[in-house]
Amino acid sequence: MRSLSEAPEKIPATIITGFLGAGKTTLVRHALAQANGRRIAVIVNEFGALGIDGELLKSCGIPGCAEDNIVELANGCLCCTVAEDFLPTMSALLDRAEKPSHILIETSGLALPKPLLKAFTWPSIRERVTVDGVIAVLDGPAVAAGRFADDPVALEAQRRADPALDHDNPLAEVFEDQINAADLILLNKSDLLDAAARESLARELVARLPRGVKVLSTVEGKIAPAILFGLGAQAEDDLSARPSHHDSVDGAHEHDDFDSFIVDLPESAEPASVIARLGTLAEAHDILRIKGFLAINGKAMRCVVQGVGVRFQHYFDRPWRPDEKRQGSLVVIGKRGIDRAAIATALAG
Repeated sequence: MRSLSEAPEKIPATIITGFLGAGKTTLVRHALAQANGRRIAVIVNEFGALGIDGELLKSCGIPGCAEDNIVELANGCLCCTVAEDFLPTMSALLDRAEKPSHILIETSGLALPKPLLKAFTWPSIRERVTVDGVIAVLDGPAVAAGRFADDPVALEAQRRADPALDHDNPLAEVFEDQINAADLILLNKSDLLDAAARESLARELVARLPRGVKVLSTVEGKIAPAILFGLGAQAEDDLSARPSHHDSVDGAHEHDDFDSFIVDLPESAEPASVIARLGTLAEAHDILRIKGFLAINGKAMRCVVQGVGVRFQHYFDRPWRPDEKRQGSLVVIGKRGIDRAAIATALAG
């Protein structure tokens, strides 16, 4: 019998953050495949109305990966809807008769981890759950290309040349907030970088971080379960060591900097032509992320499409269900003011 002085063991939770298309969902799928009997609950948050990542996890086909252990939150970014969405969801998980032994939380690519971490200090959560660690998943080639890094010298030069322009880079702020909160950084897609580029990028990341954090190179989010499930960071207890650009406004930030919309497509003859068209559009309109599904003529399987910038991949994941309409649906994410009509017209053509 437990004495009154003994507190019940807390359930560990892992927050998986990272920019759009870095490979967070792939990491979660790998974690589920390596669960080794753990009862893992997954909370998936998406930016946009179409739940692509949650659907991919539910159809993963991994033994023990039950649909009722995958919880989707698609009503907005978790860092802005903590009280409305996250806390009730956590309470429901913790009140189950068969409680999870670990909770994985995959944030949207545009979310800030800090407000979510603060939610773990709420008494109703703190006494039952601890944050085992925050893992930031990075798209190695994209970061190496400097896509999400600010150049202060160039920025100041631009401001002097045209003071009427606003040169804020919200993407860089989101990126920095994500890595600043991390207990572990995964330099994903590292197979697309040579050894020298990987080492250089890891050094640059370590130099800009506010505290010592390990940077590991990964391919397809594959990481040993002992690392993924055993960081023991208790991150909710050292929030001050995880600075945010938005600390002065209690973690708030504007999602008006980004735009997200869905384009429905008829059945396609084959994936290659659609992928080529998507690459052209991504370059012409500076699209950040495209993900979704295609219906291919003569194919019983659904085709998954994932794109970051102009880089795309596709694969067939499962048969279309009899109750599903055979049509493509793609989520397009870009900066505010992206030309929705032009993109939708080009895809429908």
